[in-house]
Amino acid sequence: MKIMGAFMSSKTSGSRIIQIAQNVIGPGEPKSKKLKVRRESDFPGVPRVHLAAAVKYTDPMLLGPPLCDELIDLVHHMFTEEEAAVFLPLGLLVGKTARQIAKEARMPLETVKPLLTSLSMEKRFITRSGPEDNPKYRLLPLMPGVFELCLIRPSLDSLTDWHRRFAELIEALYETGYMVEHMSGKGPALVRYVPIKQSIDSHPMALPGDKFEMILDRYKAFGVGICQCRLTEDINGRGCGREKLNCAIMGEGVADAVKNGLVKEVTKAEMLAIKLEAEAQGMVNWMFNIDNAKTQSSCSCCGCCCHNLRTVTEFNVPSSIAPPHFLPKVDTDQCNYCGKCALNCPLAAITVNTKAKTYVHREERCIGCGLCVVACDQKKAITMVPVPDYKLPYRSWFSFISRAVPHSIVQKRRINRERRGAGGP
Repeated sequence: MKIMGAFMSSKTSGSRIIQIAQNVIGPGEPKSKKLKVRRESDFPGVPRVHLAAAVKYTDPMLLGPPLCDELIDLVHHMFTEEEAAVFLPLGLLVGKTARQIAKEARMPLETVKPLLTSLSMEKRFITRSGPEDNPKYRLLPLMPGVFELCLIRPSLDSLTDWHRRFAELIEALYETGYMVEHMSGKGPALVRYVPIKQSIDSHPMALPGDKFEMILDRYKAFGVGICQCRLTEDINGRGCGREKLNCAIMGEGVADAVKNGLVKEVTKAEMLAIKLEAEAQGMVNWMFNIDNAKTQSSCSCCGCCCHNLRTVTEFNVPSSIAPPHFLPKVDTDQCNYCGKCALNCPLAAITVNTKAKTYVHREERCIGCGLCVVACDQKKAITMVPVPDYKLPYRSWFSFISRAVPHSIVQKRRINRERRGAGGP
């Protein structure tokens, strides 16, 4: 394994999120939102069906942005006018058949069916489920949702100029900072990060769910695809150079994911090797915060490319990440304040003054990954200690959703009030 070679290199130490100035190593200045909220009347030249599709995506229940130039540009690229017309009748929770959609869109069924197939199976903007001869279709949020399904793939061979333009446009939308408004309220956390193997390997308090190899033991099928975040950053000229083929799925959903061209199948041993190599390159592995999920996912994230982590590293706001089971503890008698821990923290949660000999750990940004422990390879001044009030993952998707939906309703009301107060529609 190539464990320490990636650490401390300018290419993989999160140079965009870590600043070194006057002997201080720590987080850079947070970005501010640069979103200009628009009204429907500001787009007289945009086809009505495209404008309506953009407005549909602004729903806070979909974690959508307010109406803006970037959203209009993205939607115009995503849909033809016919595709937008069949997209409009879709809902988030209740699926609709092609016949129902054709009736609401006032279009012939024979026209609607291939459009729905294209949107669900090729562009992957909507979901399809149920019997093959009469499936039901639902819409997806832009992010997370459309972004991930559109760009994940087993290799770069199927990536087209259309996909590259999609990546440019959705990144432009993300860069407005619109996700900040969705992260302001504290709701149930969708994902959690698994500690680095080396940091807790022999820890007596580590649970089976803290160890990636023990999580893998629960499943029989595994698949891996290209990381959409690092792919997008590559396309936009800001790639960090880390491996991209480590976005994983395991369990019952693997067969369909392979069949539909999202991932390639791998063995359990290959999956573990992929995840350990991701850790070696300074990445952190997340899982859905569900303990008994029949289908589980796991991306390998870096703080400079991952959109979820960038809400913390670039915009300095909370994200939908579960509080960690372990946090780092520093033995100040052993520490020589070299700053390796700060340089390699994927959340920029550590600030070290190498001259004044000070160390500050921002617990609210820490995901308990243990990369700081691995980086402290000479002095071994950092250890991981368990959090006393750690909350276990949700036992099922039902348990998570039953808490997430009421929170989403409250969030929607708050965001709509704030948008109206800011002069939005």
